[in-house]
Amino acid sequence: MSYPLLDTIQSPADLRRLERKQLPQLAAELREFLIESVSQTGGHLSSNLGTVELTIALHAVFNTPDDRLVWDVGHQCYPHKVLTGRREGMGKLRMRHGVAGFPKRCESPYDTFGVGHSSTSISAALGMALAAKHKGEDRKAIAIIGDGAMSAGMAFEALNNAGVADADMLVILNDNEMSISPPVGALNNILTRLTSSKTYNVAREAGRHMLGFAPPLLELARRAEEHVKGMIAPGTLFEEFGFHYYGPIDGHDLDALIPTLENLKKLKGPKFLHVITKKGQGYKLAENDPILYHGVGKFAAGEGIQSAKGTGKLTYTQVFGDWLCDMAKADSRLVGITPAMREGSGMVRFACEHPDRYYDVGIAEQHAVTFAAGLACEGLKPVVAIYSTFLQRAYDQLIHDVALQNLPVVFAVDRGGLVGADGPTHHGTFDLSYVTCIPNMVVMTPSDEAECRRMLSTAHTLDCPSMVRYPRGSGTGAIPSPGLDTLPLGKGEIRRRGKEIALLAFGPLLGAALAAGEELDATVANMRFVKPIDEALIIELAGNHSLLVTLEENAVIGGAGSEVERVLAERGLTVPVLRLGLPDRFVDHGEQGQLLSELGLDKEGIVRAIHEKSGAHADRQ
Repeated sequence: MSYPLLDTIQSPADLRRLERKQLPQLAAELREFLIESVSQTGGHLSSNLGTVELTIALHAVFNTPDDRLVWDVGHQCYPHKVLTGRREGMGKLRMRHGVAGFPKRCESPYDTFGVGHSSTSISAALGMALAAKHKGEDRKAIAIIGDGAMSAGMAFEALNNAGVADADMLVILNDNEMSISPPVGALNNILTRLTSSKTYNVAREAGRHMLGFAPPLLELARRAEEHVKGMIAPGTLFEEFGFHYYGPIDGHDLDALIPTLENLKKLKGPKFLHVITKKGQGYKLAENDPILYHGVGKFAAGEGIQSAKGTGKLTYTQVFGDWLCDMAKADSRLVGITPAMREGSGMVRFACEHPDRYYDVGIAEQHAVTFAAGLACEGLKPVVAIYSTFLQRAYDQLIHDVALQNLPVVFAVDRGGLVGADGPTHHGTFDLSYVTCIPNMVVMTPSDEAECRRMLSTAHTLDCPSMVRYPRGSGTGAIPSPGLDTLPLGKGEIRRRGKEIALLAFGPLLGAALAAGEELDATVANMRFVKPIDEALIIELAGNHSLLVTLEENAVIGGAGSEVERVLAERGLTVPVLRLGLPDRFVDHGEQGQLLSELGLDKEGIVRAIHEKSGAHADRQ
């Protein structure tokens, strides 16, 4: 592909030197580049195609990076990265040592705030705006947030604060009527009605016309416009928060975007601009199916995403989705809950088969957990399907609303461990540490797909809160039985008998442990439960082995290995323990297998660590 105008852009300063009439061509070239590039690397596509013009307009009007752009979530940051000097790096997007898939402060001064989770942009931009005021600096702070992210409580906490903080900031609502799953909730309905109301837009134009009259009529015009909006825009929501509301305007019309942003740049105080965009804009396949093209693997841009050929392996996510449907047939009390991750969590089939028992609460993880607690109080059996990294956002609710009351809520925690290309904001590296310490919780780590199904069934039978934590993608390919069999609570198993060394594996690292066990002639245990941990098995292994090695795809601090050491300490057993897991640092993005190898959690790394430990132990003798 040829990109004559885009080739001239190495920074936003180059963009600002272009004539206004050249910007539509730049937008067309940038959109084509994104389609070509992402089709070769994979990544987030439809959301980025929807923000091409908005990104160009922002960098054309504002003096970035001195003026601060804060992107919410970051699914729409690729045009921003291309225009800020990282176009060449897009060929290694989300690959090891390549460009990150989300804004990252250490990557570029134009990435003013690191993101990956939703609904943080208004809070961060408010902090930046008030910091500029405190330091006496004349610079702007702009938060760009999607309508899906606006459903989270944190966004409204920030709006509530910003409206009374006399902050010189701009919030841009990128309203594409989409998050990852189809939008839900009252706010989305309000925005949709507002956008589609001809009466409202006529009223706004009338208000603008009146504002052009002589000064004595300005106040009358303002009051008249607010009165009309109050009748036809339900609640005048954002102005009630203290923001001056503008829009909605077409987010793909540069002739509308740029003058509007130039005017808003001159105004002081909190401002709110509502822009309407189309997810997948300019690529018909993505426009027609923005969910399919939200996060993509490699594909032929001209042909689009083709139906994937089966690999013969179910993913853990599919195992959960099938179990959920089967258990729902067996128990009418079961209900399923997701915070806006129906597709990612494998709940599409359940939503179709049991729509009256399926609840998508939007991007609202805290609400999802307490909502589940309320359902459990009334005798239902809620299953919260959530990614490990997103469960972090509802930690208080997990403790106080579920565990403290000992309510039987099942947490199906997907993406436990390293997730790969999405990197440190999405790795599920802390859940064993932060959940195991909570009283009343049962914590399970399946070693393969078949065991995952049995653990989900086990969790459903419990009269207490529980977590089944499983990884992204496929495992060993073990075929789950079609039944709803359970496992003995808190009991592991010996998978290989050996000598001297015992490997205690928690979760999918069992495969690497068995391979290492063969080479070392070591005993290998599939521990299954982190809580209640199999104390009898630990004591048995400590009694006839000279070294215990714990394996987990979780932060080594406070994880399953720490539980093993606790059991030994309480029994006064002094057998040495080597804890292998994730280090005390954030792990960067890259392919899952590559990351595990670099961190020493493959067979070779395990054997090497044991030899080093054994050698050091021998030297001390």
